[in-house]
Amino acid sequence: MENRKERYVNPYTDFGFKKLFGSEVNKDLLISFLNCLLNGRETIWNLTYLNTEHLGTGEDDRKAVFDVYCQNERNEMFLVEMQCGEQQYFKDRSIYYATFPIREQAPKGRWNYELKAVYVIGILNFTFDDNSDKNCRHTVQLVDMESKTVFYNKLTFIYLEMPKFNKSEDELDGIFDKWLFVLRNLSRLMERPRALQERIFTRLFEAAEIAKFTKKESIDYEESLKNYRDWENTIDTAKIKARAEGLAEGRAEGREEGRAEGLAEGREEGRKEQSIEIARQMKAKGVSPSAIMEFTGLSEEEISLL
Repeated sequence: MENRKERYVNPYTDFGFKKLFGSEVNKDLLISFLNCLLNGRETIWNLTYLNTEHLGTGEDDRKAVFDVYCQNERNEMFLVEMQCGEQQYFKDRSIYYATFPIREQAPKGRWNYELKAVYVIGILNFTFDDNSDKNCRHTVQLVDMESKTVFYNKLTFIYLEMPKFNKSEDELDGIFDKWLFVLRNLSRLMERPRALQERIFTRLFEAAEIAKFTKKESIDYEESLKNYRDWENTIDTAKIKARAEGLAEGRAEGREEGRAEGLAEGREEGRKEQSIEIARQMKAKGVSPSAIMEFTGLSEEEISLL
């Protein structure tokens, strides 16, 4: 550990994310971050952390998803997730988990169905495949397609495509930019940037400094960092192999049936091969079949044959 080069914790690890946003002692960091995302829509003064087991999922099935579940002083629910790995049915999964804080609000006995607001915040270490928009922030609500107005404002999804945020320190404009800059670059920084002089960032850099960790925290972080790097390497390796195979098959099909059709089929085959390669490596690491099915979209039978 003495040879560590990083000064600050990596927020894309389970430990780092929970250290900054999931601990009572650093609750002010999460409050500031959420108020920044709400952009004046309302102000959060206090939060109460809730048990993530209420979400109906186990940690073993969520190797690349770290979450914090909390409630503000108005009993509105906030589910904040760090998504380190892209999932084939990510949007479906996001909607599915939003139903848990909704259903939890139903009391026993008679009820008039009035709900408190639910917010799902996704910090994504990937970009949407079907989104060519250069904006890294996406706020999603139920909309009336005819009138183009919000139909229901108590269910809000906010997604941050972090790879799209590439502003330098000199380009930062406002607290939102500063928060994204920290999340994107924290583990690569060796000192606090001059642009981040707000008191909340003083707190953040103090909490994130690895040298101040207890012995147990250091051990836990090392394990979390190893899991993150293993996962990252697994995904990168699978993508490289799948891309090469997809291009090769695409070229072959293109010569026989036409370039456009062949490339399309090659890409489809490449995605399939990528899913298979990822599943094979996840299975070798002991990831549960249900988690592999959710992440890759492969069937239980396909996974059993690997």
